[in-house]
Amino acid sequence: MQIEPANFYKQLADETRLRSLVLMMAEGELCVCELTYALGVSQPKISRHLAQLREARLVQDRRAGQWIYYRVNPELPDWARTVLDTTMIGLRNGKPFGRDRDALERMPNRPGAACCA
Repeated sequence: MQIEPANFYKQLADETRLRSLVLMMAEGELCVCELTYALGVSQPKISRHLAQLREARLVQDRRAGQWIYYRVNPELPDWARTVLDTTMIGLRNGKPFGRDRDALERMPNRPGAACCA
């Protein structure tokens, strides 16, 4: 898989996209409702950023009923995966990244129960 390095770093330069990627790296696959809750942003805003990440091929999505789940693209080149792994490790406990994980852990009705109910 080939991705354009400049576009890769452009995607990381936006705080909402970076926070989303760090959370997906830490958690695996997340529903839009989980990202909305954890980041404290509106659904249209998170969906717009996720669409940009999908178009850049940094994430993949899957539909399960009416819910859409996102995960970091497992086919990313090694250099991009290394950048994301290192970024997640370095940022996951700092602000706002640790706060995002804490919010997600406190989310009521997380997927696996009745998602977004």
